[in-house]
Amino acid sequence: MPQPHPTQDLCIPFTQWRALVCAADAQAAQAAQAAQAAAPSRPKAPTPTAPLPPGIVLDADGKPCKVCNSWKTWAKIGKKKEAGTAAGTAAGTAATADTTANAPSAPASATASARPLDCPPDVESLGRATWTFLHTTAAYYPSHASPSQQSSMRGLLRGVADFYPCSYCREDFAARSAAVPPDVEGREALSRWLCERHNEVNQRLGKEAFDCAKVMERWKDGPADGRCD
Repeated sequence: MPQPHPTQDLCIPFTQWRALVCAADAQAAQAAQAAQAAAPSRPKAPTPTAPLPPGIVLDADGKPCKVCNSWKTWAKIGKKKEAGTAAGTAAGTAATADTTANAPSAPASATASARPLDCPPDVESLGRATWTFLHTTAAYYPSHASPSQQSSMRGLLRGVADFYPCSYCREDFAARSAAVPPDVEGREALSRWLCERHNEVNQRLGKEAFDCAKVMERWKDGPADGRCD
């Protein structure tokens, strides 16, 4: 910090000397700021991102879509993140491992595949809930629907095709509805139409087809043996 010559301290008033010192400090600070502004800034290194597991469906923002993927697939992302920090915690957990080696462990099915109930729906749970709603609604649909009721049902099914959260699911439902328009004349026709569309999905997923003659038993009346009564 530049200051006046020491001999000047005896020749000028203290207040004037103090002003000279403050002015010198201000000039030094301005020079330092100018030098810092002129220096080239270093670009920040991009934050590394872990590769996504195969088959992950992304949303419109390019992020993994929870409602478009199964929870088991989604959980793989979290496992990869945990693997990245495992090396840093290995030393701390080694001592604990000795004391817990003989402790009873939880079943694998309870830890590896259990999905917390308060999690957002994945593609499987949302699909089951939606099909349950549609089949049950059809089972309680009027046997002979009025023109107004038929119009409302068409609107409901169009809404599923337009607003279903899973993008490829709603596109598939919309395409199948366009190829085979919904039969909304009455309960039996609508229930069969939904059953056939559901079986098309089951076939694509390699699942067993449902007997459409049993839709009322499955979604309204219950089995004849009374086990659901």
